[in-house]
Amino acid sequence: MSREKIMAIEYIRGVSMLGVIGIHTGAYSLSNPKVNIHLFALLEIITRFSVPIFFFVSAFGLFITQDLTAKLNYSSFLIRRLRTVLLPYIVWSILYMLHYTFVSGDTMIWHPPLLYEFAFFGLASYQLYFLVILLWFYTFMPLWRTLVRSIIKHPIRNLGILLLLQMLFNYYSSYILHANFSNHYLNKLIFHRTSYWIFHYVFIFLFGAVCAVEYVKFKEAIKCYRSYIKTFFSISLAGMLLFYYYLVYTLNYTPEAAVNTDHQLSPIGILYTLSSTVFLFMLFSKDRLPEGIQKLLGSLGEHSYVVYLVHPLVMYYLASYLSVRNLLMTAPTTIMFYLTTVIISLTFAIFIKKIGKFIPVISLLLTGSKLSKPKSGV
Repeated sequence: MSREKIMAIEYIRGVSMLGVIGIHTGAYSLSNPKVNIHLFALLEIITRFSVPIFFFVSAFGLFITQDLTAKLNYSSFLIRRLRTVLLPYIVWSILYMLHYTFVSGDTMIWHPPLLYEFAFFGLASYQLYFLVILLWFYTFMPLWRTLVRSIIKHPIRNLGILLLLQMLFNYYSSYILHANFSNHYLNKLIFHRTSYWIFHYVFIFLFGAVCAVEYVKFKEAIKCYRSYIKTFFSISLAGMLLFYYYLVYTLNYTPEAAVNTDHQLSPIGILYTLSSTVFLFMLFSKDRLPEGIQKLLGSLGEHSYVVYLVHPLVMYYLASYLSVRNLLMTAPTTIMFYLTTVIISLTFAIFIKKIGKFIPVISLLLTGSKLSKPKSGV
């Protein structure tokens, strides 16, 4: 199966990228004491599937061309993945740390133990933790192959059990576990657990792997159960929003506190991620989509890696611009902030890809892929 033919994955990646930018825009909108709670819900609640679904996409891409009966060349696999993820992670971490030192004058982050914490937990910028978790998933690839071989023997039953275990674990991690141990280092490991614990996303990763291995059956099931998928998506989305508004209006949570409770690791958040994944795959598996939407989502999907890596930097300078001019993050300003971030980040990503064809080392360092120089006369 050629992964290039499965455009639904590319489009999902594009939508997820828009969602991630929405989540981070929502965080900036809190600078307004009278934040619009409905726009905040759009940016922070409806988009909550965005990060987990990237693990689905990553696993799908890994397993779509794999033969589970063949022996895995683990060293070769790991070397390729370290190049595509670890190298950009190191480069972008250094860039963000340099930027932080430049704007703040603080050099403490370059010295132990802070340097080790920044490196291990992805603290150089708030979005880099995704790459840390992805590296852990790659490291345990032999385990995932074994589990997938076992799951596909009885996929519905085994995925159902895994989903239940995931909800129980995430509930414990999100609402019960606290970093209040006597050991300082253990507290650090617990406090930063969402930055490196792959356990939070095992289900959605293995679900992506199973869907890839059983792609023909998965696609057929989507066609047969379209009405159920729509209903599941609608109910889980309603559950996310109702929980959010209940926390805000009934329990008097602040919008920030509400979203820190009603998140992707909550029980309803896990179900919403699952329903969104299947719903979007169903939506984008249609034979025809409007051409403009195809181009937009295709471009966002193609350049999502660099957009993901650079957009916090873009947001920092946009927020600084608004601050200098004493502009509050009102609803219209927040929307413009979001759109401007998308446009600038996407433009930067396209530029990097173009320049990377002439200076391959730039593409290698920033994206982990080395583009070929264009042939003479082309």
